[in-house]
Amino acid sequence: MADTTAAPDAHVVGVDFGTLSGRAVVVRVSDGAELGTATHDYTHAVVDRTLPVGGAKLPADWALQVPSDYVDVLKQAVPRALAASGVDPASVIGIGTDFTACTMVPTTADGTPLNELEQFADRPHAYVKLWRHHAAQGQADRINELARDRGESWLPRYGGLISSEWEFAKGLQLLEEDPEVYAATEHWVEAADWIVWQLSGRYVRNACTAGYKGILQDGEYPSAEFLAALNPDFADFAETKVVHEIGALGDAAGTLTAEAAGWTGLPEGIAVAVGNVDAHVTAPAAKATQPGQMVAIMGTSTCHVMNGAELAEVPGMCGVVDGGITEGFYGYEAGQSGVGDIFAWYVRNQVPQSAVDAAEAAGTSVHQYLTDLAYEQPVGAHGLVALDWHSGNRSVLVDHELSGVIVGQTLGTAPEDGYRALLEATAFGTRRIVEAFNDSGVPVTEFIAAGGLLKNRHLMQTYSDVLRMPISTIRSEQGPALGSAIHAAVAAGAYPDTRVASDAMGSLDRASYTPDPAAADAYDALYAEYLLLHDWFGRGGNDVMHRLKAISREARGGSRAPVAEPEAPAASAGSAAADTAAEVTA
Repeated sequence: MADTTAAPDAHVVGVDFGTLSGRAVVVRVSDGAELGTATHDYTHAVVDRTLPVGGAKLPADWALQVPSDYVDVLKQAVPRALAASGVDPASVIGIGTDFTACTMVPTTADGTPLNELEQFADRPHAYVKLWRHHAAQGQADRINELARDRGESWLPRYGGLISSEWEFAKGLQLLEEDPEVYAATEHWVEAADWIVWQLSGRYVRNACTAGYKGILQDGEYPSAEFLAALNPDFADFAETKVVHEIGALGDAAGTLTAEAAGWTGLPEGIAVAVGNVDAHVTAPAAKATQPGQMVAIMGTSTCHVMNGAELAEVPGMCGVVDGGITEGFYGYEAGQSGVGDIFAWYVRNQVPQSAVDAAEAAGTSVHQYLTDLAYEQPVGAHGLVALDWHSGNRSVLVDHELSGVIVGQTLGTAPEDGYRALLEATAFGTRRIVEAFNDSGVPVTEFIAAGGLLKNRHLMQTYSDVLRMPISTIRSEQGPALGSAIHAAVAAGAYPDTRVASDAMGSLDRASYTPDPAAADAYDALYAEYLLLHDWFGRGGNDVMHRLKAISREARGGSRAPVAEPEAPAASAGSAAADTAAEVTA
């Protein structure tokens, strides 16, 4: 089946590009052993306040990145992971990568990001639009309304709603807010494919993001007629800026160039796997290649992915793609836009200095300190219920205009009470997603957790209690990077497909957490209240969240990005938060 019998010491490298950093891991092909890892933080982090060039201020809901930060991961993390592993670089037969999605790079014909051109260096729309850039909500609303009115066949494949995070909404925003940068954009490239382009010298669109984020269904993108109805100048967007060769997951996009070999310290000519999404690529790392196994990758956000044997419409799903996760099955995706991000926001902004000092005196993190206090009391004792919408709702409502709520606060509410309510809210949000799949004929038979938030054992037990399901956990601390390495092994010919490679290289501890019946009963009562708030604020009972967002935008001077006459130059003001996936370690 594989070249591993001839080369028992063969290795592959997986690189996971996250929201704030990139992680590389060196993996043995024969058994998936992780021999060396390294992380490199992005210099510019998330650019959400001012541009690094010119200092132009960004409106609310913007989230940009600098593509050179991604190349720095190849130059820094990969060589350090190799050194840590102690393996001979000549034994490495392939490299695979994964990325957050939908993260879009406007480029020239040769792949040069437009922000690297002098004339566009101070233009916000020339930069990478990170997955959590939500400023295209107005464009997404128009896409959804028009698609419903026209009865577009692709809309139900996305739960009836296209997200503001995705390729077409962000592309339409680019056209309408900076036509000059739009005209200069020759390729509208997912970062997952852009980094593979830098490694191999070949631009290949991966089937995963093309299907989930690029509205590619049954081999076709939305029609020129549909796009023209949105904006006449948008008619040829798919044809001229999006359409490109599609690469199947696990295939080789090309081979490592001499330049990229110099960056990474890897041998020139090794296989470079087709790009992938961080969540989806984690499934084979968690031995989740069969229908019904839902994998939740829990970090700053949570993405839920699962194979299904049949094609079905699930309300609010982020997409269903034939072969989108594993060949031969329909791959489903759902998600929560904020999880670890919410916990980090609370600690940064809502916790008094006394709690910070107490945590320091105890020699622990504020997250750990609050968690320990919060779980000294029984379920429901805090008298609170929260909505986990601080970064909008991805599933099942697909509405990034929604916002966070904590109900039940009194003068006696303590910091740990609010913290626990937010932990529980994310579990309730996941239960709502699981129920949507079950109710739609796509049963969730096993729940598998991966990501940095696995370190919070109280949180994991809460999820098990709220879901009333055992929770299996991935053994690897680098699930996406391991998954990318598995795809690299397949691309290099070491295994015939990802299912076989997953069996050999993946790792999973089954039923690490099991529900406590008494706690589950108590959480049922809180979940019932969560559902009432969920539908009241999220399904039109009260549109106050939308109205407040509109008032805020108007007060801040509108939603358009500044493109001229910036104030005095300033340093980048990207997110100052550490990677919350690693930070929430209770």
